[in-house]
Amino acid sequence: MTSSFVPAAAAGFGTGLSLIVAIGAQNAFVLRQGLRRQAVLAVVVICALSDAALIALGVAGLGAVVTAWPAALTVVGLAGGCFLLCYGALAAVRALRPGDGQALSTRGTTTGSVRAAVLTCLALTWLNPHVYLDTVLMLGSIAADRGPLRWVFGAGAMLASLAWFAGLGYGARLLSGVLARPAAWRVLDSLVAVTMLVMGATLLLRTV
Repeated sequence: MTSSFVPAAAAGFGTGLSLIVAIGAQNAFVLRQGLRRQAVLAVVVICALSDAALIALGVAGLGAVVTAWPAALTVVGLAGGCFLLCYGALAAVRALRPGDGQALSTRGTTTGSVRAAVLTCLALTWLNPHVYLDTVLMLGSIAADRGPLRWVFGAGAMLASLAWFAGLGYGARLLSGVLARPAAWRVLDSLVAVTMLVMGATLLLRTV
């Protein structure tokens, strides 16, 4: 069985990476924080640990419970959709009002800004139904097919999450020179706004 650890972990890594690489509200937020160099470590840790916890729940069989209780996903869908719409609206305001003080500032952080980043990251992670569908349901069901190696598969998926968010958060600094101008931030905020507004509206329409 030991010889099967590497293939199972590799399969988990590849599957997990394929699910989280898609553009979404959480990835857009991590990218923005990385570009601003603001609370990057906290955001990366929250995203990675949250994914690890959800993957563990999925591997442990919570996916079956959630499937049997669809009302839980309905509540999360409504809350997540409303949150994404509000956050998308804020991003749209930043894009339309580039001269609005801290919206385009990349210098330093304050206690309040770090706290806001942490709370926003938690909301984008735990109020997003797609996170539960991808980690708890999909990864959980795929891991179940691995039998005794399901936890090795899950560990590979957790590693993929950590690698992705760390690369996205800290790798974004390579673009800091390009995005040092207000015009570039307006483009980024516009993309974030469109992504979140579309995702929020889609979630609400599907839920209702």
